Amino acid sequence: MSDWASIAELMTAWGRHRDAGRWDRLADLFAPDAFLDLAWFHGSADDFVASCRRRASGRSLRSKHVIASPLITVLGDRALAETDAQLLTDQLDLDLGAVTHIRFLDCLVRLGDSWRIAYRASIYDLCAFTSPTGRFDVDADAAGQFPREYAGLAYILSRSGYPVTAESPTRGGPLEDDIQRAEAEWLHGGPLPGMR
Repeated sequence: MSDWASIAELMTAWGRHRDAGRWDRLADLFAPDAFLDLAWFHGSADDFVASCRRRASGRSLRSKHVIASPLITVLGDRALAETDAQLLTDQLDLDLGAVTHIRFLDCLVRLGDSWRIAYRASIYDLCAFTSPTGRFDVDADAAGQFPREYAGLAYILSRSGYPVTAESPTRGGPLEDDIQRAEAEWLHGGPLPGMR
């Protein structure tokens, strides 16, 4: 299988395993010491999978990731991928959801015959609330504490027990620039991006 096809399959598998709660298969997609930088989570891939597993039982928050084809740059056993994704969330207790357009910026490493995620950051492009009943009971002041690009998602996550404390990168913002610069340096032999 070509590098492009292998990496595209890796991106899709992440969404499928994450949404279906296949935690062991999700964990297999990461390189050792992998790190994630998302709106609600900043830390190791092992801790991310454990947190997802712990929060999955009996939860009223559901999610679905729709993953597009990635833009990929390969250099030896390292690669970068930028992947558009749509994250749909539905909070049953709030009768409220959100559609969030994000981009995953990934540093990938070849381990043996397969590619693995070594670092993943989410860039938030835009977001809108949804409601299956047409009712939008939203605390505008609470939602307004977050950047517009992910305010709906952050509002729902914070109301569901997921801490959204640090500012996350948004389209065209300085945090996105920092991540892209760090990833480009990593591709050419630099250190892996880490915690902000």
